[in-house]
Amino acid sequence: IAPFILPYLKDRPQSLHRFPNGISEKGFFQKNIIDRPPWVKTVEIYSGSEERSVNYLLCQNKETLLYMANLGCIEINPFNSKIQSLENPDYLIIDLDPLDIAFEKVVEAALVLRDIFEKAGILSFPKTSGAKGMHICLPLGAKYNYGVVKQFAQILSAIAYQRLPFASLVRNPQKRKGKVYLDFLQNRLGQTLASAYSLRPREPATVSAPLLWSEVNKKLSPQMFRIDNMLKRIEKKGDLWQKILGKGIDIKKSLTHLQKIK
Repeated sequence: IAPFILPYLKDRPQSLHRFPNGISEKGFFQKNIIDRPPWVKTVEIYSGSEERSVNYLLCQNKETLLYMANLGCIEINPFNSKIQSLENPDYLIIDLDPLDIAFEKVVEAALVLRDIFEKAGILSFPKTSGAKGMHICLPLGAKYNYGVVKQFAQILSAIAYQRLPFASLVRNPQKRKGKVYLDFLQNRLGQTLASAYSLRPREPATVSAPLLWSEVNKKLSPQMFRIDNMLKRIEKKGDLWQKILGKGIDIKKSLTHLQKIK
C-alpha cells in the first residue's frame, strides 16, 4: 500500500495509534518519539496544551511505514497540514460520527452535504472512516489557516444540520445518542484522523477507503473495504483522492455561493 498511502503521510507529523498486543487489547496514542533508528525522521513542534515541545515522527518512506507497523500502528493518523505550512491544512474535514444510529443515516447526511457543496461549486471527496462513519473532505491547497478553515467547516455543518433532523453539533456523546455528529472540530492544529488507505484496528481489518460519490448510496457499508481487497480496488479504480492534494477551493467564492442557497 506504500505507493498509495505515502502521498497522504509524507511531511506530516504522525500521532501514533499503537496496538502492540493486537486489536483484542486496548491501544494507546503516542506523540512524543524519544528513541528511534537514525533513519527515522522527526520534527519538534511546541504543544500549547502540554506546554512543551513534542517530537513527532514523520513517515517519509516505505521503511518508516514498516517501522510504524512494527510498533503496532495498525491505524495511521497524520496531521491535516505539512511541516512546510504547518498552520495551513491541505484539506478540510467534516467527520460524520454516528452514535446508536444506522449507517444509512450517515450516507443520508453525506448526500445532504454533497448537495450543499455542489450548489456552492465546492469540490468534495468522501471516504469511509473504516469504522462507523465517513469523512467528507474539501481540498484547500494550504491557502488558509486553521482558524479560517474551522469556521468554514462550522458554517457548512450548520447548514447541513438545518436539513438533517437526526444530526447533532454537540460533541458530548451523552447528548447525541441516536444522532449523526457533524464534527467540524477536526479542523484544528494537532487533530488527527485515520488517513486515506489506513487500516482500522477492528474486525475484519477495515480500511478508510476513498470513494466515488456514486458509491455513496444505500448499499454502502464500511465493511466492504478491507485489507484483503483494497489493493485490487486501487488497481481497478486508481487513487480516487489525488485531487485532495491539488489546487484547492476558494473559500471566499464558496461563501458567496452559499449565501444564495435556500
